[in-house]
Amino acid sequence: MAVNLVTTARSLVAPLALAVLLLGCTSAGQEADGGGDVAAEEERGAAGEVAAEDGDAPAEPDWNTEPTSIAAMGDSITRGFDACALLADCPEVSWATGTDDEVDSLARRLLGGEEAWADRTWNLAVSGAVMADLPAQAAEAAALEPELVTVLIGGNDACAADVSAMTDAAAFRADFTAALDVLRAGSPETQVYVSSVPDLERLWSEGQGSTLARLVWRLADVCPAMLADAEEQSEEANERRSLVSERVREYNEALAEVCAADALCRHDGGATFDFAFTTDHISDWDWFHPSREGQSSLAALAYEEVTRATVD
Repeated sequence: MAVNLVTTARSLVAPLALAVLLLGCTSAGQEADGGGDVAAEEERGAAGEVAAEDGDAPAEPDWNTEPTSIAAMGDSITRGFDACALLADCPEVSWATGTDDEVDSLARRLLGGEEAWADRTWNLAVSGAVMADLPAQAAEAAALEPELVTVLIGGNDACAADVSAMTDAAAFRADFTAALDVLRAGSPETQVYVSSVPDLERLWSEGQGSTLARLVWRLADVCPAMLADAEEQSEEANERRSLVSERVREYNEALAEVCAADALCRHDGGATFDFAFTTDHISDWDWFHPSREGQSSLAALAYEEVTRATVD
């Protein structure tokens, strides 16, 4: 959409309010200590394997393209933060479990009318969560034994005060491995859909030409590792952004590889990272989180992958 101030009130109120407090994925300086054991990935067999006759290789379980219960794990993106109002979660527009007609969430597409699935969807995501928090969410999900769990997390791990404070890629991998181990221990037949981490450098590229976006990012200290000094094109600033992008790519590599070791896990193949979103897909409140349109696009990407009969 064309760059504008949205409304006079919004351009004055939103940045000042955001400067006081911006929750969720805008958290700066968050560090995650590795909570899992990298070796666990190698030791864990493909989850849910079907026993075969002696001497035969075990058969992989069939993927159910029509799950009837869904638990969502992740951060503020899955909570619909800043999609409806300033500084507020809005789970009704969540791409994963939301009820909003306009968004047409993954749950709505899979399960039909709200009356049919109100007690079969759970949004366990927490605004501000980093990968180190995922094992605890996985324990909650395992207790519910849903047929499908969705995962979208990692933005906060990269959105630190500076590049030195970003979550280490090895710790990120270990914590994701630990989360899957927790889920498998409590709910071995649950399927898992894993979204790639969105492209933070594209976010900078889309918003840096907007005076309002730059003001909000600066006053609210939004994802400073990537968005600080948004107009700056010096070698130092470009190198900083490149380092953040490289770390996000490392996170996505870890997500894909750990997921591939689990027979009941599907990664989006980088679809979310590669999605060519525009300012229409970004919240007018913080120029960072997905808008309703952005949430709808995430839902469509997830639905395509979850309902795919086979994976190449």
